Amino acid sequence: MKQEDIEKRIEESKTSVFKVVFPGTTNHYNTLFGGVAMQNMDEIAFIAGTRFCRKNLVTVSSSQIDFNKAIPADTIVEFYGEVIEVGNTSLKVKVEVFKENMYDRHRTKSIEGVFTMVAVDENKKPVKILD
Repeated sequence: MKQEDIEKRIEESKTSVFKVVFPGTTNHYNTLFGGVAMQNMDEIAFIAGTRFCRKNLVTVSSSQIDFNKAIPADTIVEFYGEVIEVGNTSLKVKVEVFKENMYDRHRTKSIEGVFTMVAVDENKKPVKILD
């Protein structure tokens, strides 16, 4: 596959999902619980990766998830995923989490991490990402 085709797929597979931090997703500090953030990040990585290759994917690792800024309750959150590396049977998706104040335009990148996904067949055996 040509590099320009890969770049087009990357562009078309960029994924954003917006959510609100409601009380059921917060910890005892009334900020977004880290486990909830990681679950949503993994989901965005899966969606972006699937949109890129249109194959069954599984998460095999996440690396260096940095929680740089707390995300308080009653905040709008954007989970953004973008494929950053394509291997033979795997790809890497960078996921960034932005917090946005609900009642003004202030927006800050709060969390980031990289997820490695592997394409698998119906027997859970790795298959090529690109045909």
